[in-house]
Amino acid sequence: MTTTIEEVAANVTAFKREVHRLFASFESAPSRIITLADTRKQISILNLKQTELLEEAVQSIEHGLYRPAIVMGWAAFMDFLEEKMTSDGFVRLHQERPAWSKLTTLEELRESQTEFALLDASRLLKLLNKNEHKSLHGLLSKRNESAHPSGYKPGLNEALGYISELLNRIPTIGARPL
Repeated sequence: MTTTIEEVAANVTAFKREVHRLFASFESAPSRIITLADTRKQISILNLKQTELLEEAVQSIEHGLYRPAIVMGWAAFMDFLEEKMTSDGFVRLHQERPAWSKLTTLEELRESQTEFALLDASRLLKLLNKNEHKSLHGLLSKRNESAHPSGYKPGLNEALGYISELLNRIPTIGARPL
């Protein structure tokens, strides 16, 4: 029986995946990044821009750049949330926030409102429940700490946990009606 090059390549890929899965169980193993990348690929509701932002977050972690990873992960999540909030053409958002009725594009919304205010509006739209809302405020604080000069120095585990938490929230929020 002869083995084709395609079969060998498939076996090598399967072997690498299994090795990374095994090494990912060790707390400080960089193989955990592979597990995160696989998780990201399983979320099919992200658009190209969001996928690229998450890919940059994963690449930042691979290079030991944990603060930028947190910032990029948050950017991907907020892009997803903002698009979900406005997916009905701003109808519900304008009902819940009449003062925002002059805002008709996503760019105008992003320029005029803080991410904190957008999280609050998401709660009003019932895209977030009370606990998710509180947790995301905490993640926003961590993002701010990562993006601005501070003594905050996250490690591999913190960055992976942060990105993983955001990724795990996307399918739940995406499944909720606006």
